Amino acid sequence: MSVIMTLRVKGDPDKLERLAHENPDAISGISQRAQQHGVIAHRFYGSDGWIMVVDEWPDAESFQRFFEQERGNIEPMMQQVASGEPEIQFWHKLDTHDEIGWD
Repeated sequence: MSVIMTLRVKGDPDKLERLAHENPDAISGISQRAQQHGVIAHRFYGSDGWIMVVDEWPDAESFQRFFEQERGNIEPMMQQVASGEPEIQFWHKLDTHDEIGWD
């Protein structure tokens, strides 16, 4: 069963969007390499002073292998927009029989 990976860090969501628009090749390159490592889904989200990444991966190890290989590309970008240390968590789906969407 797949896992959800969340990465949450204090930062500037607007600055991240600007960076993504100014450097689309860098962002899409990371995304393409994530797909090669098995990412199922990926999104960035922003809130007042926070940035969050939500990914779905086949397993935590697939994300960890990707992140280690891409650290040199990801960290410089995040240093431009983040003001704290990221918190990474892995989540598994609970069987609660009340699912809506994501079929």
